[in-house]
Amino acid sequence: MNKKKLFGTNGIRGLVNKELTSEIVIAMGSAIGTFFKRGNLIVGHDARTSGPMFSRAIIAGLTATGCNVFFAGLAPTPALQYAIKNHNMSGGVIITASHNPPEYNGIKVIWKDGIEISHKQEIEIENIYFNKDQILAEWNKLGSKIELHGINTEYIKAIKTHIDLPRIIQKKFHVVVDAGNSVGGITTPYLLQELGCKVTTINANIDGTFPGRLPEPRPEILKDIASIVRAVKADLGVAFDGDADRSIFIDEKGEIHWGDKTFSLIIKHFLIKNPAQKIVTPVSSSTLVKDTVNTYNGELIWTKVGSVTVSQTMKKEKAKLGGEENGGVFYGPHQTVRDGAMTTALILEIMAITNNKLSTLIEKQPKYYLEKGKVSCAEDKKGKIMNKFLQEVKNKNISKIDGVKIWFEDKSAILVRPSGTEPTIRLYAEAKNKQKAEKLIQKFSSKLKEILLTI
Repeated sequence: MNKKKLFGTNGIRGLVNKELTSEIVIAMGSAIGTFFKRGNLIVGHDARTSGPMFSRAIIAGLTATGCNVFFAGLAPTPALQYAIKNHNMSGGVIITASHNPPEYNGIKVIWKDGIEISHKQEIEIENIYFNKDQILAEWNKLGSKIELHGINTEYIKAIKTHIDLPRIIQKKFHVVVDAGNSVGGITTPYLLQELGCKVTTINANIDGTFPGRLPEPRPEILKDIASIVRAVKADLGVAFDGDADRSIFIDEKGEIHWGDKTFSLIIKHFLIKNPAQKIVTPVSSSTLVKDTVNTYNGELIWTKVGSVTVSQTMKKEKAKLGGEENGGVFYGPHQTVRDGAMTTALILEIMAITNNKLSTLIEKQPKYYLEKGKVSCAEDKKGKIMNKFLQEVKNKNISKIDGVKIWFEDKSAILVRPSGTEPTIRLYAEAKNKQKAEKLIQKFSSKLKEILLTI
């Protein structure tokens, strides 16, 4: 692990038994426990093979400091976040590496409001960990581990209170769910049944090796669900990431849509009901989001990339809706965090209220084509490559809020930024046609690779 920094854009992540070991997790648990000062904490995990091992390790560290641990076991990240708030806990720890491949795992630390802790609080925990300032409890003041049952059911029940249940039930939608062999399969299919939907599942068996597909729901690995949606004539398809806080949607024609398009639908219908509200989104989001917020008289707040930043900005600004291009939607009336099942319910509600298919709703939006790319880059070279890249950028219309975003006169744009979770530089391009977006990715990936050869 990095000797100065543990937390990335979204929690702590590392290769199992290489960068992240049980010894590190136990020590980290004691640092987190010291930070929470003998509080009551919920612990749960996703489907990864190392989830049970690291859960036991984190619980050992937490109880050593006198914290009481309520162990919820296997659950989606948003279900655990809802439980922390709903059960009035001091906070919680979630063992997950979200969209990373199966050989990774990680740690998310959650505050009492269900939102991931702020970057300032992360530094507090890192300082305790690196300075070995863990405060261990006396032998007769150790914390207890208590089994906590039923949080997934509570979570499903809560989502149903935020939508027009009768309208959705009346439609009898057929939905295909790709759970990615992880925790999305233990909540969303049951929620959909309670919404009167016919449900077809794929990759719904829990398997931490992720045999069906990798945990990041990218279009190129969602061909199976797209084919099945068409074959069974379903109304909608939804695919989740490893911890089910993000959802990517497939329309009835089998077209896979990036999160910007579905988030923009949610923005439109939210602002129609709630005029002049603030909408929070990272600089990686498409111009489509900006267009939609402006059209429906909302107030747009740009942030750095990362769900923690979006959540914390929403909390600070008292905003009720946020979203990311990767399929993360933060619906404040439910909870100010990414939530794949809540997002699915909102999309179905929009389809029911408008009496439109998803393809029709998407078709009505301004057209932008989004492409993504990434270039491998060692952690110690990220700063150098970005500095050199910035020096070579000739365009005047740029933003440095997070990485470098360049806007061009033809309304195309590219964002180049170092990943906070992987040894890569990420690229996000958009344009009015797919070919231009692809060319931007190719051009700037080549430029980054050229710079890498010189540093």
